[in-house]
Amino acid sequence: MSLPRCPHALILYLLLTPLVLASHPPESQGILVLDIENDWFAGTDRHYTSGLRLTRVRPADAGPPWLLELAESLPMYSDEARLGITTAIGQNVYTPVNPKALPPDPQDRPYAGWLYGTAGLDMLSERYLDRLHLTLGVVGPASLADRTQRAIHAVTGPEWPRGWDYQLGNEATLMLSYERQWRALEQGIGQGGWETDLTPHAGFSIGTPFSFINGGFMIRVGKDLPMDYGPPRIQPGLTGSGLFESRPGRHSYGFVGIDLRLVGLDLFLDGNTWRDSPGVHRERQVGDLYLGLALGFEHLRVSYTHVLRSQEFRTQDGRQSFGALSFSWIQ
Repeated sequence: MSLPRCPHALILYLLLTPLVLASHPPESQGILVLDIENDWFAGTDRHYTSGLRLTRVRPADAGPPWLLELAESLPMYSDEARLGITTAIGQNVYTPVNPKALPPDPQDRPYAGWLYGTAGLDMLSERYLDRLHLTLGVVGPASLADRTQRAIHAVTGPEWPRGWDYQLGNEATLMLSYERQWRALEQGIGQGGWETDLTPHAGFSIGTPFSFINGGFMIRVGKDLPMDYGPPRIQPGLTGSGLFESRPGRHSYGFVGIDLRLVGLDLFLDGNTWRDSPGVHRERQVGDLYLGLALGFEHLRVSYTHVLRSQEFRTQDGRQSFGALSFSWIQ
């Protein structure tokens, strides 16, 4: 799916595409995060072609008392951690390589869309960040992915993929996800306040859209590095964080990292759970190599991440690359 090439088209894109809400607030403030992932940044229109998510994180004391009691009962809970309540809504879109083939190539990724909402808890300390999220969604025509893509292509001009009548059927999805990131190996570099740090991560997701375990790390380099855990990403990628340190002036850092996943289920490749549908043979091991730049201001952080993803299914024509834009606002 191509991103619009003019401001008016971009506004229409954001209005027509369902969004997502989620992340971690400062002590008494909330954060809004808008994530846009698209293979347009890599000059392609195939496979994982679009993801859009809007995230809101509120301090836990803004939620119901039972939520705090639930957090305190969790094994990863610590009195030192600050709690955030995450809510989110988003949409992912998947298409095959050839948008004109009718019927679509059975050896290629099937047409699919996913519309979902997320709710969960984020637990933040100086040394680690825990995220425990529950995601409910729907796959199939009810995801509205075909309407979204056709609306966007009507604005941007290129012919939209014609095979949406062959997409996966309607199916409800449920997924529980947990991930921890650690801040480690902080080190100064020469003179002038330059620093680097290492952020390992590990986690899992179990459910009907995705089931996998993942792990990896991120390295950041910058001047007077702010305290954060890197820009957010849309699943199944490393979820990252919309949290950033508010400070006067402008600051920035570069980052590079990897995320490796051992995949037990990918509905968008395996096909529908309870009915016959298109599907392909997925790879059990998938990896993302990513690098990017984050630019921060007092109440805003903007980041761009470029992702190189290994083959996700056996008959895939090579690796995929796409870009991810993220905007975080302190409310």
